[in-house]
Amino acid sequence: MKKIRLLTLALIALFIGSTASAQTQKGNLMVGSDITDFGFNFQKESTIFHFTLNPKLAYFIKDDLALGAYVNLGVQTTGGNGTNVDYGVGALARYYFQDKNIRKMEFSKRVRFFGEANAGFGGSNPASGASTNGVQLGVGPGLSYFITPNVALDALVKYDVIIGGGNSTTSHQLNFGLGFQIFLPTAKARAIMREEMGK
Repeated sequence: MKKIRLLTLALIALFIGSTASAQTQKGNLMVGSDITDFGFNFQKESTIFHFTLNPKLAYFIKDDLALGAYVNLGVQTTGGNGTNVDYGVGALARYYFQDKNIRKMEFSKRVRFFGEANAGFGGSNPASGASTNGVQLGVGPGLSYFITPNVALDALVKYDVIIGGGNSTTSHQLNFGLGFQIFLPTAKARAIMREEMGK
């Protein structure tokens, strides 16, 4: 019984003491999504459903720097007043900061600050009002909290702008996203894909 307690304590200490830096090393994959908005508003004659989903896939080309792709999809139904649709697709870059001054602000070994930028094509199309479709650019800071060595909860504040055509030539948004990311070594990711494909 004593050995089991010691083993359990050792595993807990290893788990708690593990740092997040190994997950952002060259060759790892990052897969996940931001969920910025999801819900229903039940009101007589004006029931509203809304959600925004932002899946991402990126590959660490070097330690702490990942390049990949994203998709945005946001829908809001406004009862009998039509549907608002936001969308986007493009490339993203995420960099986990190594600067000593920034790392001093990390309040836990499980926390990593990062910056994220994206560029692609997107649109903001409300049921009524100005719509814009064209080049989508975004940039902002974020924080990853590693709840396990390979899974992180993300918080991200991002300024997005769409420049193009429609009723308005530009659309500006400040978004706050909460989500999760899974970090996998490339070999592990391939093994999971082979297993899912039945090979």
